[in-house]
Amino acid sequence: MSDALPEELSQGIQKLAALRAEISKVILGQDEVIEQVLITLLCGGHALLEGVPGVAKTLTIRTLAMALSCRVKRIQFTPDLMPSDIVGTNVFDLSTNSFRLHPGPIFTDLLLADEINRAPAKTQAALLEAMSERHATIDGTRHLLSPIFTVFATQNPVEFEGTYPLPEAQQDRFLLKIIVPYPPIQAEREVLERVNRGQAPDQLESSSVAAVMDTDAISRMKG
Repeated sequence: MSDALPEELSQGIQKLAALRAEISKVILGQDEVIEQVLITLLCGGHALLEGVPGVAKTLTIRTLAMALSCRVKRIQFTPDLMPSDIVGTNVFDLSTNSFRLHPGPIFTDLLLADEINRAPAKTQAALLEAMSERHATIDGTRHLLSPIFTVFATQNPVEFEGTYPLPEAQQDRFLLKIIVPYPPIQAEREVLERVNRGQAPDQLESSSVAAVMDTDAISRMKG
């Protein structure tokens, strides 16, 4: 057997270790959650993150995107959200006398579907084709999405007023359901100490998170 495969695997393991380390700079005490998020990404699946507000579900995905140097977009699901708000629509351009695509937030690498169960089933279903086929059909035309397109949806397990349970067909699109618990007390103390030092945990621009991988590297690992 060629030595190239073990060397490639070794490099991949080192890159994943570096990726975990960068995410752990911001997300404290959630090693298992980080591991499951990376499994979702490498397996080409999607994940449903369930946890009470304030346990860094959104911040975890934003930090992952920064460490991967990839695009991330967020959709806040609400009862009045329409399918076109997710996939986009064709808009008539008077200057060219033709229609042009106005892409929705689905055209990204990582998509954060925040509180996905707050939108009705019709809007939730707008994600089904994209999650399964990694393309979106707008006015009969198919548009390819990113090769690493991954949906990380969140929902609150303790607040159900005004929510719509996910249909079974959509639940089947998720590879993992990731339970995000409260971090250990030591991690909570460290977060408070950082805030006291003026280091807001959600201000990633001022953090020391470095881009240690890119979308091409993830695509090669998936392949």
